[in-house]
Amino acid sequence: MSSTTDSDSMRDLLRWLVQYAGFPARRLPAKAEAVLCVAALAATEEEQERQRFLIQRRDPAQTSALRQHGLRRSQVHFKCDNSAKV
Repeated sequence: MSSTTDSDSMRDLLRWLVQYAGFPARRLPAKAEAVLCVAALAATEEEQERQRFLIQRRDPAQTSALRQHGLRRSQVHFKCDNSAKV
């Protein structure tokens, strides 16, 4: 998962360099390129953190089915008390 996010951020960086900096015909100073690479890596890290805390939405049909299943199980599985001796 992280390799696709890394490649996406680097692909976006390369597109930006081609569009705005004239890459590969012209190159930015080494320090500027380094800053852009660090910014792309930071964006990747932030995206990974954001994905880590995504809330999964519940499927109403699945929730209802699980509730019904639990209700059926509770009705079927009752304790039989055979301790009353006649």
